[in-house]
Amino acid sequence: MVFVIVIAVLLYGGHACKKPAVETEKSWEMDNRSYQLGVIAAFSEVVAMGVKKLALSAPLSPKDMAQLLPDAERIAKENGASISLEKDFLVTDLFPADITTDKHVLLIYLDPIKDEYFALKSQKEDLIVKGQYLGKARTNIARQMGRLLSYPEERIEEMLEKGES
Repeated sequence: MVFVIVIAVLLYGGHACKKPAVETEKSWEMDNRSYQLGVIAAFSEVVAMGVKKLALSAPLSPKDMAQLLPDAERIAKENGASISLEKDFLVTDLFPADITTDKHVLLIYLDPIKDEYFALKSQKEDLIVKGQYLGKARTNIARQMGRLLSYPEERIEEMLEKGES
């Protein structure tokens, strides 16, 4: 009996046993929700592996974020990271302020990085209240944020020099 099976495989090249090949010529269509959840999954894994201290989701409208949040929480947890909904993102000179205006962002992290993020945010607010959020103090906040995001020092400096704010 085994001999018959071996002959059949040799004659038919195993085609009867194989699943049809996946067609690759068709374009893939992806909805924004799936894309955003994929980004969150990838960043969660990178954070959980210690490659990045803090990662961010794309800024989304409150409505879109509310729809995404339950699955984002599950995905982050499955990948070994935590997330926190940030409704008032810390704006620094690394990114233009209008990117997050009226938007929500997910912080993707391992403890205690969330505390460091909120401490930095509080430090910025204190500087603003004292009228000292200028010059070196302002640049220092941006540098610290870049470090939380695990950006290389050279890239932080490039972003600040180019005025990517």
